[in-house]
Amino acid sequence: MRLAIRGGTVVDGTGAPGRRADLLVEDGRIADLGSFDAEAFEIDATGMLVAPGFVDLHSHSDYTLLVDPRAVSAIHQGVTTEVVGNCGFGCFPIRDAAIARRAIYGYSDDVPVTWSSAGEYFERLEDARPAVNVLSLVPNGQLRLATVGLSEREASSDERREMQALLHESLDHGAWGYSTGLEYAQEQGATEEEITALARLAPFYATHTRRRDAGAAEAVAEALRTGDRAGIRLQVSHLVPRNGLEESRRCIELVDAARARGQDVAFDMHTRTFGLTNLYSVLPPWALGAERHELVAILRDSAKRDAMRDHRSILSAGADWSRVVLLDNDVWPEHARRDLQAIAEDRGQAPLDAVYDLLLDGLDELHHLLVIIHAYTEQQQREAFAHPLCVPGSDATTLAPDGPLAGSSFHGAYTWAAWFWRFMVRDERLLDPAAAIHRLTGAPAERIGLADRGVLRPGARADVVVLDPHVFEERGTTFEPNRVATGVRDVLVNGVHTLRDGSLTGARAGEVLRR
Repeated sequence: MRLAIRGGTVVDGTGAPGRRADLLVEDGRIADLGSFDAEAFEIDATGMLVAPGFVDLHSHSDYTLLVDPRAVSAIHQGVTTEVVGNCGFGCFPIRDAAIARRAIYGYSDDVPVTWSSAGEYFERLEDARPAVNVLSLVPNGQLRLATVGLSEREASSDERREMQALLHESLDHGAWGYSTGLEYAQEQGATEEEITALARLAPFYATHTRRRDAGAAEAVAEALRTGDRAGIRLQVSHLVPRNGLEESRRCIELVDAARARGQDVAFDMHTRTFGLTNLYSVLPPWALGAERHELVAILRDSAKRDAMRDHRSILSAGADWSRVVLLDNDVWPEHARRDLQAIAEDRGQAPLDAVYDLLLDGLDELHHLLVIIHAYTEQQQREAFAHPLCVPGSDATTLAPDGPLAGSSFHGAYTWAAWFWRFMVRDERLLDPAAAIHRLTGAPAERIGLADRGVLRPGARADVVVLDPHVFEERGTTFEPNRVATGVRDVLVNGVHTLRDGSLTGARAGEVLRR
């Protein structure tokens, strides 16, 4: 089908200023840009911006796109491509499905894990027919779970060779790079040498660094050493640490210095002022990997609790439990929207004991016990997002307010791109529209290596968004996150009209992109 988008201001994703132009789409690609005569279905974009579809460089939609491939939260923000497999979490390689669930965001029993390799996962995703394009990194968390298991130790030489073989196989199947989540229990035993040996096999490396509270700058320095020694394109995931503006500036200075030395490095940041994770992230690997009946015994045993207290987790690293807030849930509804320090005081317990009790009664709903960690300031966001090496990312899963994921939430899913536009362009005026569109399109596409997306030019794939720049903004809030954004009127994915006049058409034309 031929479509002509007429009368809008085209912002092409390169950073160049917008210009009045018409856009012709044919056979899934941009056929012409400028002024032309052609018989086609016409979209009137008068008063609108016409831009490339947005590229989410840091997504966790690996599994939720299998459960509900409509990607409603993303499409309503103009997102047409998602990079999954970040932070060491993802859906391959898998040898033990029960253990692998610990490194899959949004896992449920709705879609049983019946695959093992990257290629099999990609085929399963293709069968689901996602509404957005998807490409994946190889998650280190699953590499370790498939070989070392949930053990807080360095991989043996045989295990390292096995991980290298699995990484090589996954890249051969079409993965685009490698990711780590070194702050998480399943990867804390990985050494810098181990990560470097794996990273040098891939063309792109994205890392959730080892420490994001005390010691955050040294963790960024480790990532830079790894990237340099591996000779790889490095992306530091959600760079801004959780321990204040000065440490944030130190981390950015380290990246700037490495870039000045010629290292190929950049970073991204999510758009929330808090982190989000599972409550069970507080557990050490040996407890996290226990069977249900074993975990019950561990959580009931005071000696075992004492053995877990010194474990440095993503939750306990900051040692301020008043920053950690339990979200809405059916297990402990009376404690929802309250911080763990207050919950512990009401129960007359130390914070960790309160957490262990919350987990004990929620063992059958562990994936639904989510917490946020208040960590960032708007000043940190201003400085990070204004930096030329920074692109925004959702750090979330695609969701929908109806259907099988209606009861799920993941902050950022419905808000990230819309928040970025409102905050950076309209409210703070730190980026002009062309620069902001570039950060959402051409910059992340170039970073991951997509040659024909993220820009509007003849021959490029026709991922296109038509939006009203004056009303494009988020509606989701901290405790009411599942509200679709406003202001995006039309979205084309591979030339197929997926959102028309603000309503989903039912079309799902996304592709699984293999390198």
